[in-house]
Amino acid sequence: MDKIELKTKILQEEIQKARQAAKIADVVEPRADLAYYDSQTGLIVINLKNGAIFNFPPTLAEGLVTATPEELAEIEVTPSGDGLHWEKLDLDFSIPALLAGVFGTKAWMATSIPQEVA
Repeated sequence: MDKIELKTKILQEEIQKARQAAKIADVVEPRADLAYYDSQTGLIVINLKNGAIFNFPPTLAEGLVTATPEELAEIEVTPSGDGLHWEKLDLDFSIPALLAGVFGTKAWMATSIPQEVA
């Protein structure tokens, strides 16, 4: 077996491992089907693949605090379903992090805790 065949075989094995890891992650990690900004309630709403619904006010999230309703409405779910993206705001959030209450960097979170929580 020459080096090219060996490298190709190793690459194919790594791709197969990554595909298997993605299948497992799809089952055990929170994934979004849909996300949108509800202008009536003023909340970002995330419908998870397992049927659960999670929502939060944009004022909790770094980068969304000053966003307009139009900017908030331009939300995209990443292809894997594990993140949210706002193209015009150049902003991304991880679904697992949001569910864990992480709405920004450590520094931002440290200065942005609502008074009733602090």
